[in-house]
Amino acid sequence: MKKSAKALSVTLALFLGCNLAMAKCDQEKVQVYAHPSLMNADATEIKDANNVYRIGGKILKQKNRVGFTNKENLYVNAWAKDLLNAMSVKKGDRNFDIKMPVSRGELAYMLSQGLNIQDAKSSKRYTDVTTSYWADAEISKATAADVMIGYPDKSFKPDQAITKAEVFATVAKLIEVPYENDGTAPTINGEVVQNIPSWAYGCTKEVIASGLTANLPDQKLLLENPYLSRHQVAVLISDLRLKYASKGQITGDAFNAAGTPVAIKIKMIDRVDARHSNIGDRFAAKTTEEVVIEGNTYPVGSLVYGEVVTVQRPGLGNNAGSVTVKFTEIKNGDCVAKFPKEMTSATADKLKSPNIVARILGAPFTGAARVAGVAGRSAQQAVAIAGNGLEEYGDRLSDTFVETFTGHLGRGAASFGNSFVTIGKGVYGLVKTAVSGTFGVIYEVGDEILYTIVPSLSNSSSLNPNEELTVIF
Repeated sequence: MKKSAKALSVTLALFLGCNLAMAKCDQEKVQVYAHPSLMNADATEIKDANNVYRIGGKILKQKNRVGFTNKENLYVNAWAKDLLNAMSVKKGDRNFDIKMPVSRGELAYMLSQGLNIQDAKSSKRYTDVTTSYWADAEISKATAADVMIGYPDKSFKPDQAITKAEVFATVAKLIEVPYENDGTAPTINGEVVQNIPSWAYGCTKEVIASGLTANLPDQKLLLENPYLSRHQVAVLISDLRLKYASKGQITGDAFNAAGTPVAIKIKMIDRVDARHSNIGDRFAAKTTEEVVIEGNTYPVGSLVYGEVVTVQRPGLGNNAGSVTVKFTEIKNGDCVAKFPKEMTSATADKLKSPNIVARILGAPFTGAARVAGVAGRSAQQAVAIAGNGLEEYGDRLSDTFVETFTGHLGRGAASFGNSFVTIGKGVYGLVKTAVSGTFGVIYEVGDEILYTIVPSLSNSSSLNPNEELTVIF
């Protein structure tokens, strides 16, 4: 019966329009139904190689993502965490701990990747960096661009932990930010940054004045520890990309427009939101400013495409729901450029809501579909409860006869009594499902009416047509 319930789950998910993507992909896609018809029920989960559909139960926490500015329930994949994932894979380190101090080789890798140092290649060879070393190419690029330097004895010491003072000195070489150079120890929010030698006071103050330390995780450790963690440095470089590299404000001859992150301004064409979108949905937008990518110019009006990666439906205790999206490519005629999977930043610059005519015309279709969805999932739950209950009831009656006719009259009587308990549990479960399903239908109808009247309430988890965005890769 449990297998039958699972098969029914699959059928219902397909009936509800949850199209399972057949192409292989690098990440798992998740769609969560949080409808009140299944409140307090265990989750039903349907998986294939690429997707997870989860109905009811505890809401999944999505990792490796960053929120849109002005859209707290809308997410894109985070550049900083993907950098750490890529580095752990390249190192072949299964025990890679993002809280450990960053090493010199890792910093060279992060800077080379973060600042897209592509053309620079050092003629220097370090005695302790072989051509097979995992970060050999990145160390060569970082030293050729004069972002980092080796030691006088011709070593680089790639596996040596680098102090936070040295990290700040390295970053300070890349930016020009005014700071108070009075010879006193640097502070953050009035607290002294410990383990900073006097020679690094100035560069540390410059980095703090730039705002690059404001979003670093573990602020207490930032103040107290002599080292920055891998995670802290990845976030630091992510913000360096966003605030300086994307605006062409990195100093040094090795950095130019071709080597900096790309900022793309777009206007949405399609609607994407937690209430109406499904995983795998494709959406489109148009550029509002000319942009140069990989040496090709994409004029205003070029098409930008994306895809919905995760959906968490609105529901009780989760009124807005959430959506994770990825931008996949930009196209102008035959000229196409693929985007990286991860982004440094995404901002909603101008917010819009669908007009009242569009909302009224769309409401009956969404409302009817959601009511059908609640009814279908309630029926599914009722079938599962009834089926499992009958299974258990049959087992209790079987136990009754076996135990009684083998001379264990007491145990047989107990099993017979438990059969009535099973019936009671089943009736209770069916009543609860019927009541919550009825409430779910009422909730869905009310929520659709509320969306139609006040669409701004769901703006935090939606991208609406004509909204203008800035995305940075």
